[in-house]
Amino acid sequence: MTTPDLEKILQGDRRSVARAISLIENDAPEGAALLAAIFPRTGKAYRIGITGPPGAGKSTLTNRLALEYRKKNLRVGIIAVDPTSPFTGGALLGDRVRMMDVELDEGVFVRSMASRGSLGGLSKKTREAADVLDASGADIILLETVGVGQSELDVAGAADTTIVVLVPESGDGIQAMKAGLMEIADFFVLNKADRPGADQAVMSIKLILGFRPHDEKTWMPPVLQSVASDGRGVAEIIDAVDRHRAHLKDHALFEARRGKHMSDRIIELVQDRLKKEFWNDARRALLRDGVAGALRFEVTPYDVAQALVAGDE
Repeated sequence: MTTPDLEKILQGDRRSVARAISLIENDAPEGAALLAAIFPRTGKAYRIGITGPPGAGKSTLTNRLALEYRKKNLRVGIIAVDPTSPFTGGALLGDRVRMMDVELDEGVFVRSMASRGSLGGLSKKTREAADVLDASGADIILLETVGVGQSELDVAGAADTTIVVLVPESGDGIQAMKAGLMEIADFFVLNKADRPGADQAVMSIKLILGFRPHDEKTWMPPVLQSVASDGRGVAEIIDAVDRHRAHLKDHALFEARRGKHMSDRIIELVQDRLKKEFWNDARRALLRDGVAGALRFEVTPYDVAQALVAGDE
């Protein structure tokens, strides 16, 4: 694969942007150099995370949000993180089928990425792909993630505003909120609100929110209703994003949030690098011998771990 031209990426050339993201996904050496070159050109795009349980209509809502932002003449990047196939390691790419409305729009760039076994719904490469879209001129970046309960929480580490999408029937979703989604949601969208039980679900969410500690700087997440399939409620969702964005800036929380995200990102990069450098051939051999010894009860797993960390061979 040829290395894309930096200037073409900055000009928003779709083919160059696509090649850049592929290099990053594949851990190509050129990808790291490219990321370093584009990083000073990032930070302008507003990043919106869209998460929630499977079947909540996240892809349809993402599609509608992109259409609404395009009406405002804003350039939109969409990163849809698909589950990784356990057989091929590739993404299932169902989101691309559901986003045909916007994919042909020159002002929208859609990219599906595989979760690649990441514990959360975001691929490890999602932040870097978002950087490419940011540098290429996107005003809004929508990060739509695989919805699997508590393991979804890493979306909040990449987004400026996080939307949790639920449906009236998702009692499981409300349980998941207690396990963690509650803490990361900047607001909730009860999608498919034309179904029975919508009002009761909204009341349940608001009841849980009422127990949340807060002060004058605290953003209290609103609970909105939508029917994304026909666009109802989408404009109100964008208004809520704007209100949240203004709240962050008015209370000096925007830079603090991005600073926390950057700190977490650097720590993750350090941990990844240390892991790669740690498992050299000598340590892998020591691990094999240690496992054999532990199975014979000659050493304990703790002895093996200590020997690995100490670098004994």
